[in-house]
Amino acid sequence: MSHPNEELLRAAYRMFAAGDVPGFLGLCAPDITFRVPGANALSGHHDRDAFLGVLGPAMERTNHTFRETVVHLAANDTDGFVLATQQLERDGQPLRWNAVHRWSFAGGKLASFWEFTDDEKTYDRAWR
Repeated sequence: MSHPNEELLRAAYRMFAAGDVPGFLGLCAPDITFRVPGANALSGHHDRDAFLGVLGPAMERTNHTFRETVVHLAANDTDGFVLATQQLERDGQPLRWNAVHRWSFAGGKLASFWEFTDDEKTYDRAWR
């Protein structure tokens, strides 16, 4: 039997992949923070509203081609980690990289997100 926070993460990734942003946000604490690496349109330390404000336009610039595959997921009472392969098409070119997402949990909700990538140059090119 998996930890309840593993199930929370699986649900979050399913909803996000399906484009169910309201459902995804329903799993997040109201004061969730998102920390995104690099020097691109998504980069920075964002609260919920600021992250949504940069995410939508960034997805539109890629013609909504972003796809994420969860390779491994683990969680306990306080922390969760997801290894994912991410890809999209930008200016007719396929781009692919790996990411690690560190999550924290509070009150049964996603409380913080911190992304790390193995190829920041490609990541920045994807989200410029």
